[in-house]
Amino acid sequence: MSNAQTAVVTKSAYLTLHYRLATLDGQDIVTTFNGTPATLMLGQGQLAPVLEELLLGLPEGTHQTFDLVAGQGFGERNPELVRVVSRATLDENSAADADYKVGDLVEFNAPGGGRFAGVLRELGETECLFDFNHPLAGQPLRFEVNLISVL
Repeated sequence: MSNAQTAVVTKSAYLTLHYRLATLDGQDIVTTFNGTPATLMLGQGQLAPVLEELLLGLPEGTHQTFDLVAGQGFGERNPELVRVVSRATLDENSAADADYKVGDLVEFNAPGGGRFAGVLRELGETECLFDFNHPLAGQPLRFEVNLISVL
C-alpha cells in the first residue's frame, strides 16, 4: 500500500508547468500552453516574486487561474520613473545606426554596472522622455498555471 503524498510547491521547488500571463480581457502577454512547458526553479528570479508567492503550497497537478488587481503583479506606476534623458545619453547607450521610435524599449547602462530599460515616450532633438516603469506596472493581470510536476 503506497502512501506517497502529492508534492507541493516550496520556496526552492523545481517545477515543470504551463503558465499564461494575460490581460483581464484575455490578451496573452506570455504563454507556454501552445508549446513546451516551462521548467524553472523558484527563487531564481525566473518568475516575478508575486507569481512565485501564488504558487507556494499548491499541489502537483493543480490547474488554477489567479486574477491580480492593478499594481499587484508589477507594482503601481510611479510617475517619478518617467524621466527626461538627454539625446547625448541616449546616443552613448545606443548602436551608431539605432533608429528609435516612440514605444521602443531601450536599455541603458546603470552607474556602477548593471542595466535598466525604459520605454521611449517622446523623441526630441536634444531630449527624450522615457518611462522606466515596468511595462505591466499598474495593470490588472490574469495568471493561469498548470503544475505538471513539482520536485
